Amino acid sequence: MALIKKIRQRTGLAIGVIAVGLIFFLVGGDLLGPNSTLLGSSANNVGEIAGEDVSYEEYIRKIEEIKISFQQNTGRTPSENEMSTLREQAWQALIVDKVFAEQYEALGLTISDAELVDMVQGKNIIAELRQQLTNPATGEFDRSQLISFLQSLETAGPEQIAFWEQQEKLFAKGRLRIKYDNLLSTSEYANSKEGKLEHRMANSIADVDHLFIPFYAISDSAVEVSDSELKAYISKYPEKFKVKNAADLEYVSFDLIPSSEDSAAVIAEIKKLTEELRNSDADSAFAIRNSDGQSPFAVVAPGEELPNTLTSNVDDIQVGETYGPFLTNRSSYITHKVTSKFEGTPRMRASHILFSAGPELSEDAKAEVKLNAERVLKEIQDGLDFATAAAQNGQDGTAQRGGDLGWFAKADFVDAFADVSFAAKTTGLINRIIETEFGYHIISITDLPQSTSYKIASIELELGPSDVTRNDVFRRADSFASSAGNAAEFTANAEKEGYRIIQANNVDAFARTLNNLQSAREVVRWAFNDAAEGAVSTVFELDNSYIVANLKKKYEEGTATLDQVKPQVLTQVRNDKKAEIIKGKLAGKTTLEEMQSVFPNEASLDKSPDLRMNASVLPGVGYAPKAIGGAFGLQTTGAISKPVHEDVGIIVIKLNNLTPATDVASYNSYQSQLTLSASQRTAYMIMMALEDLADVKDFRYKFF
Repeated sequence: MALIKKIRQRTGLAIGVIAVGLIFFLVGGDLLGPNSTLLGSSANNVGEIAGEDVSYEEYIRKIEEIKISFQQNTGRTPSENEMSTLREQAWQALIVDKVFAEQYEALGLTISDAELVDMVQGKNIIAELRQQLTNPATGEFDRSQLISFLQSLETAGPEQIAFWEQQEKLFAKGRLRIKYDNLLSTSEYANSKEGKLEHRMANSIADVDHLFIPFYAISDSAVEVSDSELKAYISKYPEKFKVKNAADLEYVSFDLIPSSEDSAAVIAEIKKLTEELRNSDADSAFAIRNSDGQSPFAVVAPGEELPNTLTSNVDDIQVGETYGPFLTNRSSYITHKVTSKFEGTPRMRASHILFSAGPELSEDAKAEVKLNAERVLKEIQDGLDFATAAAQNGQDGTAQRGGDLGWFAKADFVDAFADVSFAAKTTGLINRIIETEFGYHIISITDLPQSTSYKIASIELELGPSDVTRNDVFRRADSFASSAGNAAEFTANAEKEGYRIIQANNVDAFARTLNNLQSAREVVRWAFNDAAEGAVSTVFELDNSYIVANLKKKYEEGTATLDQVKPQVLTQVRNDKKAEIIKGKLAGKTTLEEMQSVFPNEASLDKSPDLRMNASVLPGVGYAPKAIGGAFGLQTTGAISKPVHEDVGIIVIKLNNLTPATDVASYNSYQSQLTLSASQRTAYMIMMALEDLADVKDFRYKFF
């Protein structure tokens, strides 16, 4: 679908912003990674989708596509944590490609050349381009940027053309998926009987009393559970205990903690640098050259806070003075020098509630919007919390944060808004509606204009272990690993040396952490790729420690063994037995009060006067759909249900009154609601079903 020539012939349009992301060869970390030597090997597969092997090369190519998009959108290279997310996105994209390609072909779904041209230059520019090609001043899509870029392809290099052709393919795939999802979602329909049932579920109301007896009313010691019963439970409900490849590990951690000598050396160095900074005439250059911190030189704008380590230690901050060193909560020492204090562009802080009323609205519609804004203003004047009102009524992104606009300069907003805000003499609500080109605003002034800015030079030195300390800790870890040739020696030597053995059970094959230890991916890969059960590792270096691990057990994908899920199964089986004991103790009791008296300290008796049939949560109890269903199954006022076993405990319901839903002339609104709800679920459900049918096998843990 390379349409570059057709696009040039038909218009000569194009963009510039995408050019940032068109440098295809800037990314290559994964291509040059430790597994690159395996490329081309027939055994080098990262998985299987719909019976088709997925090679390492194919997966890496997809990662690079996702990586390029990330760089294009953010203007930076992804971190390792972000790369983990991008790898997962690439894998899901491969599943979608392979699973849906067959569906598209069977249905005859295609994207014509004319359709693709329309997507990238016509009347229906796709969202991806619209989001990237915006005018900074207006925030709106800028077609001139699109024109510039497409025209630039006339003389573009091969890597840029290759990238754009790849984008065309992605655009086409995205449109095919939209067509497929729309085809399925529009096939959903709810008939009148379903609509009537939905109406009945939503409007039938029961007044009930409910007795709740939690399982802890019976002590664990009163219930005996054998391993054979637990295994039988797993066999009976295998779908509850599906697991992926997992392993049980144990390890000894040798923490990298600065020694007293390390601390003394850092303190001496920061004191020396503090004096040099105090006497320096080039504060910013000196700080940048000598600091470990991320912000060695900063301009603190009006409204922004000075560094906490400065304000919490100094009461009267003077220009030209040097303060510190201070110990931070980041395990470092820091010194600040207040280089200058000056008056800059005034900035203030306010919150607002926007009631959108753009030029497309009629005068009558605008008048209605304004009346609504005035109503909300009156509610705020009468005591309604501003942030609550903003969350309920705001029609822009600030609604999520209570209308807060943060600190802003007058030039940042349209004149009508800025003039009123900067004219305020006190903080608080402005008692009138403000109209701008965007609509009607309710404004609350949070902070009056400020203009004082500071320049701060900071030197920060990390308090970490020195090379000497690291070497000493490594020698201890290496000595322990060398002397522990098997699991028995691992345990014996740890006990002999007084080292704590830490358990890490049910570790997923894709895990990147061990308990609270970050960056432990290499340990996990060792367990699943290189180690046999009982093996002891060499020394692994993590962020703040060295560890030596012992692989206790590996588990294959499938139904979990009892060892893997014993705590969960034990709780389930024990609760089932407790339920029968509780039911037995309630037998013969005819009122809820009598039943409560059997468990006077644990049982609770409450009332729900407006319980609806479509509810799933019982107030004061929790998730209890079976008990709620039982309440509406009672036939007469005063009837009491049988004890119902829910996950939270035993529940007994007494029906005080039942108000059935009254019939209405039309159930169309309920049919529409059901249809819409089903349509919204369809794409996800189909994806899950197709993925399940494709029998996806994931071996990526062997490579990453």
